[in-house]
Amino acid sequence: MSDFQETLFEGYGQRFQIDKLLHDVHTEHQHLVIFENARMGRVMALDGVVQTSEADEFIYHEMLAHVPILAHGLARRVLIIGGGDGGVLREVARHRDIESITMVEIDDTVVQTCKEFLPNHSAGTFDDPRLKLVIADGMHFVTSTEEKFDVIISDSTDPIGPAEVLFSERFYQACRRCLNDGGILVTQNGTPFMQLGEVQTTAKRLHGLFADWHFYQAAVPTYLGGAMAFAWGACNAESRKLPLETLLQRFVGSGIVTRYYNPHVHIAAFALPQYVLHAIAKPSND
Repeated sequence: MSDFQETLFEGYGQRFQIDKLLHDVHTEHQHLVIFENARMGRVMALDGVVQTSEADEFIYHEMLAHVPILAHGLARRVLIIGGGDGGVLREVARHRDIESITMVEIDDTVVQTCKEFLPNHSAGTFDDPRLKLVIADGMHFVTSTEEKFDVIISDSTDPIGPAEVLFSERFYQACRRCLNDGGILVTQNGTPFMQLGEVQTTAKRLHGLFADWHFYQAAVPTYLGGAMAFAWGACNAESRKLPLETLLQRFVGSGIVTRYYNPHVHIAAFALPQYVLHAIAKPSND
């Protein structure tokens, strides 16, 4: 029985016992491993970094999908960048009012492998008639498409390797161009305690692009280093300041049953600790 040692941070890491190695392949873009672990279920890693586990994926995927969609309130067209495991797709597809979902994933091997070894992530949503799956570079897609979206969700790996460009100024500018009036962009942004520089860089790039930009947080056990940050860019400054009653109404109206997300968590997630606020030069009453 061997161990999987994560290699994201120097001198600090986490270890998973590999109870059973299910898949180990070098794709065109990255090294993909899927194994079983008694506590976390099936775990997928890319280039030595854990991406998702069956046990806690619901936290991450619910917060990436439901926060922007319920804050928007009238989302009909959603774009997902990355997310090859299908978890975000599953949560987005639960919203009955959404008419089209475009998903752009650079690595088809990730999609096919996750369909086979992590079927609960997508829960059949790769067959949803509203889905248009595009196997392409996300950066190229947002800079060249003429389509417009109400919500854009960037579910990328860390800013190393193929995902590095998804944290660039050009990427955020292109996403802003692809948003309809009142549109919202959210992106995975690492754990601020360990990756504060990335949060600061994103803050600088969102500033001036969106009527309102901020971050929100959720603690996902397999993402090492404390709470995970999600970047938020909204074309309408009111989207982040919705009253609890409005969110409750929308949530109940959606008929969606969640395991982590609820409107109270939604509002609380935008409260950031002082060290993060200080790093992004924002007052605590923003």
